[in-house]
Amino acid sequence: MTYPEPLTPTHDDPRLDVRDGRFPAVPPSAPRASAPEDGPSGAPADAPTDWRQRARTFATPAAAVAVLIVVALLGTGIVSRNTGELYIPGAGTTTLLRSVFLAALFLHTGEIVGHRLARTVAGAPEVRPPMWGIALSLAGAAASFGQIVQMADYSGMTFTETYATEPGGMLLLQANAFLAAAGCAWLFKKPVWALLPLAVVIFSEAVRAHPEQDTPEIGIALTTIHLTASALWTGGLVYALRAMHLWRAQPDGEPGAGRRLLGRYARMAAFLYVALAVTGTFSTLRRLPLENILTTAYGRTLIVKLALFTLVSVLALVARSRLHRKPSAHGRVDPDGAAKAARAEVVVLVGVVAVSALLTVVPTPTW
Repeated sequence: MTYPEPLTPTHDDPRLDVRDGRFPAVPPSAPRASAPEDGPSGAPADAPTDWRQRARTFATPAAAVAVLIVVALLGTGIVSRNTGELYIPGAGTTTLLRSVFLAALFLHTGEIVGHRLARTVAGAPEVRPPMWGIALSLAGAAASFGQIVQMADYSGMTFTETYATEPGGMLLLQANAFLAAAGCAWLFKKPVWALLPLAVVIFSEAVRAHPEQDTPEIGIALTTIHLTASALWTGGLVYALRAMHLWRAQPDGEPGAGRRLLGRYARMAAFLYVALAVTGTFSTLRRLPLENILTTAYGRTLIVKLALFTLVSVLALVARSRLHRKPSAHGRVDPDGAAKAARAEVVVLVGVVAVSALLTVVPTPTW
């Protein structure tokens, strides 16, 4: 009895399949696939990189929220210590609501401008970060309504009586303007329409912050410019960083599109810096007597704000210098160098926003 000779696998034999228990030979010229190297615990070697990237993604917003909450709840008690000024009931809650109000205003306004700025970047991917406008405006409306409820609770007035007061009427106007901005973001395809109600929020806040009888129009103009520049700086930077993070994984964009977007933002931020410095200086000289800088809660809060603003300026200069850094001898440039400084700038800017909200709560010294 004779047995058939075993089949000899050849490179061009399509009948050979791994399901038959026979494996086709690999041609000598074909590269052999190497198994991925495992880390010490058996996980792939790139696993640490993945969790580090995720940690960096969530570290910035987590740190920003922590800074906002700590400054809002503890700031009033710290700056008011041994000043002899009147006690402000519910100051921590009010500061937290004011911080949410300003953050919603700044992020929504800067998001709209940042979205239009991203469209001007050559070679940028088609995808854009998801718009947060509706959620931000609803948060701003909730913060405004919350201040009305708190005002009615501490004053013992009804909601109708609270609306009739000038501060209550301004808060009601701001809440309705935020709701209108959310409606514009939901109904219209172009988010730029939401800038109209957001402009109403900025102007009404400037009016609310200057109840003085002596030349209030000067203070209103300075505050309007200051708030607008703050919104474009803070919200624009947050949107630019979100776009940079999203564009890294997009194959349809040119390399360096995120850096070019951050560079365009940096050029806009240079003019915003000048506007903030000028309007902030003149507003301080109009409202704060120099002899009361260290003895009042308003003066102490202002010193903290100036220190944070100085730190923001340093971080902005670091990010700008890294954007224009020339390649090394190996032709490499750290793509995350400018983004790291910008992320730290965002955290400090949140502290500036919280301290700015604190300035609207503590008593304002008079000449």
